[in-house]
Amino acid sequence: MRVTERLLAHRETMTPSERQLVNVLLDDYPMAGLGSITELASIASVSTTTVARMLQKTGFGGYPQFQAAIRSEVKEMISGPVAKRDVWQNDLPEEHILNRYSRQALDNQRRSIDEVAPEEFDSFCRLLCDPDRRIFITGGRITGTLAQYLYLHLQMIRPDVKLLSDAASWTHDLLEVREGDVLVALDVRRYENTTLLIGQLCHERGAEVVLLTDQWRSPIHRLAKHTFAARIAVPSAWDSMASILVLLECVIAEMQERLWDSVKERTEELEQAFDRTKLFRKFGQSSGS
Repeated sequence: MRVTERLLAHRETMTPSERQLVNVLLDDYPMAGLGSITELASIASVSTTTVARMLQKTGFGGYPQFQAAIRSEVKEMISGPVAKRDVWQNDLPEEHILNRYSRQALDNQRRSIDEVAPEEFDSFCRLLCDPDRRIFITGGRITGTLAQYLYLHLQMIRPDVKLLSDAASWTHDLLEVREGDVLVALDVRRYENTTLLIGQLCHERGAEVVLLTDQWRSPIHRLAKHTFAARIAVPSAWDSMASILVLLECVIAEMQERLWDSVKERTEELEQAFDRTKLFRKFGQSSGS
């Protein structure tokens, strides 16, 4: 289990002061846990005894072991493709890539969805379905493809959806962000400065930020109303985005049902436009027609 998972798993058995300490750690993770035990206790307004007791409850032998676990995670968070492959290459089972890769990717999806709180998912969907809120979507070098995927579907579901992707124009688009709008940000390790900046600017303008990230959590989580942390590590030099894609498709399906009457009307109009432009071939249509 990741450090944050261990903290959350034991939260219900903690005292109020211990939960306060956990909140401080999660709000500024991993930086809050990299200082001395005295500094952490001071930031959380608890005693060093409380820190030691909380760590014991979560299975850490002491503060040095706790910090070693955090440093190990930080190394994973910032690792590039070569370092990622090095982690896997000496521990790969003797089986076909189809089996070992797909097994891990499917397990990532199952565990990621299991960790999503239904009430938080519903709250996210309500934000996206609110006609009084405009939706802005952004992603990074890799997650930008997922942002585009979400954008194309939300365009069919509702009006007032904008993709922040082109560096030459997203600064202008941010001028339209107003209080109550929603920014959906996708950001996974190695977290991108531009995505963080967009999150900060939208947050400053009063937008609700929703983050889809990995199990280590992008720095954007400190600004986010909702954070959905998916598992992305697979036996490869590159991470798998399958878990995040599944979550996005769950969101799309739920929005479709919540707004079906208007979605149906928009879809019918869109199909008429497709017919006029001949964007898609009809069944039985010859290539020369």
